[in-house]
Amino acid sequence: MKRNLGVCIIGSGRAGMIHALNFRKNVPNANLVAMVDPNEKVAREATYSLGIDKYYLDYKEALKSDEIDAVVVVTPTVYHRDIVVAAAEAGKHVLCEKPMAMNEKECEEIIQATENNNVKLQIGFMRRFNESFIQAKEEIESGSIGDVVMVRSLTRGPSTPQPWMYDLKKSNGPLAEVNSHDIDTLRWFLGADFESVYAIAGNYRCPEAKEEYPDFYDNVVLNARFTNQKQGIIDGAVSVKYGYDSRVEILGTEGVIFIGQVHEKTVLTANKKGLSRPVMNSWRSLYKDAYLAEDIHFIESILEDKKPKVCGYDGKEAVKVVNAGNRSIKEGNVVLL
Repeated sequence: MKRNLGVCIIGSGRAGMIHALNFRKNVPNANLVAMVDPNEKVAREATYSLGIDKYYLDYKEALKSDEIDAVVVVTPTVYHRDIVVAAAEAGKHVLCEKPMAMNEKECEEIIQATENNNVKLQIGFMRRFNESFIQAKEEIESGSIGDVVMVRSLTRGPSTPQPWMYDLKKSNGPLAEVNSHDIDTLRWFLGADFESVYAIAGNYRCPEAKEEYPDFYDNVVLNARFTNQKQGIIDGAVSVKYGYDSRVEILGTEGVIFIGQVHEKTVLTANKKGLSRPVMNSWRSLYKDAYLAEDIHFIESILEDKKPKVCGYDGKEAVKVVNAGNRSIKEGNVVLL
């Protein structure tokens, strides 16, 4: 296998550009070859800002290129299944951003396609590559807080959702778009799969969505029991305005671990107006290093022919929980997985 892999980013939005910048400058043994976006203005501006020449409006055309060895799929979720299966059939390795797909069947088809074509499949749960999350996992495994009995994870975003996200048929809602990371966090720290979930939700901040998308919610709380009888709580919200908020609490029989803070820096200013401290305003800032570590691991997995740390099964389990949570919201019942 060649030692310098050509990478194509399919989807030139915010997350796509994070990956693109990494592969353009900072990932060893990888070279950013092209961008894909159906909006030519977006694709052209992305390639210009990255200092590369090639873009495609159709991912199928990109997959024909021998220059491209691997793709990063960063499109709306509803398109993931078709793109990843096509990429696998074209012999391209795949890093697929979360959520993996819309339902379990699509996830299984993705896994099967990558296995049949002997290509790597990594799912974009970048928090597993964050130094604080890694340290917390090590503390758990060392027994420093005894047996873990409960994990509480929250993610709240400051911005109003993009219009397509209001349609749960295309996005699966905030449980998918925002809380997929929390779902994976609970599975990873508790070392087990979800057994049952109960979720409640409501739309409190996005009145513009209520008439056309009455099932859209911008606030959700999900309680869970795991196959090892441990407990989990997820708190998710969008359009909170105050900043990007990502925190975790891991409760054990002999202690507790906290991850994250609302503040971006440790600078604290005091004057006649009172106290002020910068608030974290974006996931792109908070998890910048984790995205890079994730991208580096993807290339290493290909070159060293090893299984990625975050695989298709992890993606499928998160999708399963998203759908169970949405069903619980709709029916008002506990849902068994």
